[in-house]
Amino acid sequence: MSIGYACQLIGVPGTELSRCILKNASEDKLRILIEQNLKSFDTMLDYNIKHDIHLFRIGSDIIPFGSHPSNQLIWWDEFEDIFSAIGDKIRSNKIRVSMHPGQYTVLNSPDQAIVLNAIMDLEYHDHFLTALGMDQTSKMVLHIGGVYGDKKEASKRFVENFKKLSDPIKSRLILENDDKSYTVSEVLDIAHQTGSPVVFDNLHNEINPSIPNLSEQEWMLECRKTWKLEDGRQKIHYSQQGKNSPVGGHSETVFLNNFEKFYPFVPPDTDIMLEVKDKNLSAMKCINAIYLNATAAELEPEWARYKYYVLSHSARIYTEIRQLLKDKKAPVAKEFYTLIETAMLLEEDMGAEVNAAEHVWGYISKDSTAPEKNRYLKLLSGYQKKENTITPIKKHLLSCAVKRNLEYLINSYYFYI
Repeated sequence: MSIGYACQLIGVPGTELSRCILKNASEDKLRILIEQNLKSFDTMLDYNIKHDIHLFRIGSDIIPFGSHPSNQLIWWDEFEDIFSAIGDKIRSNKIRVSMHPGQYTVLNSPDQAIVLNAIMDLEYHDHFLTALGMDQTSKMVLHIGGVYGDKKEASKRFVENFKKLSDPIKSRLILENDDKSYTVSEVLDIAHQTGSPVVFDNLHNEINPSIPNLSEQEWMLECRKTWKLEDGRQKIHYSQQGKNSPVGGHSETVFLNNFEKFYPFVPPDTDIMLEVKDKNLSAMKCINAIYLNATAAELEPEWARYKYYVLSHSARIYTEIRQLLKDKKAPVAKEFYTLIETAMLLEEDMGAEVNAAEHVWGYISKDSTAPEKNRYLKLLSGYQKKENTITPIKKHLLSCAVKRNLEYLINSYYFYI
């Protein structure tokens, strides 16, 4: 069983994907962006390897305009050596990668132009995974699509259009229930006709339940029956409803209390893809707290990255966590992350924000220039007078830290969440 996350990392410099607008997508520009993005992807993998994360979804925009006619590069050939090296790294470290074509990849549309574009997009995703040398266990997740006034006909159209796909694409596709149109029961009916595995999404099922309304565990077991040996381990998606998000919007973080209740019902040897806004942070949290029950000593690197973020919310919680981590052998991961979640939920406190900013500035001030100091003091004064938010202060502090290559500060989550 692996716990993973999707597409991008929080708080890890050098992992950002580059893009451009269509009018600037010349062949030379695309070559530069592709090379940059593959380098970023390689850095993402290094992070995952270092932190023992073996499940990762690759963002669809890693190849700019990958399925658009404007990109005529045979990029899988041009960058063959880079793809080969990255693929070797993925395999040797037993990382399972996947991709998830977006909402406009609609295979059951009544508009043939849309269907053709969907097939082109699936071909692009398959090309990327094949260029890495990935086998059939590296999957592409797809929703069924729209209803178009007649769900029965739309479902039939999906099955018919599925038949037009190449065998490699068919072998990679897994079908997911969604939060509006197709329940897990309906997706299972379609999957039985296509022979595709089904990936269960808990939040979508909560919003758009099936009839009969089985338990989450029962639906996961039903989906398990669609997974063959050559498909690899069963995969599910786990997310929580965001507090201030529209229905179906993902939460800022995976709150441990809810995940801890869900986790025991997951079938054995199932991969769990977290869909959450803080990405790798929640993956680390769930692995450390639920899977490993990490000790205080093992949590020290995490605390080094969270400490100024927590301080910017609550000096009291900051002190509580420091006390919690004193017994280095104690397994305190759940308590540690629960306290961080408590801090995260607090309303903005100007005094706490100023306190944290002053602590961070203390590392920089020793050799700061007069313009840097003046800008910091001006922004801080503006924040205290409610003339600006805390954001420009953080941006200035991060810029100063990067200028001095202060990795301790650059790696702090204070700047990223």
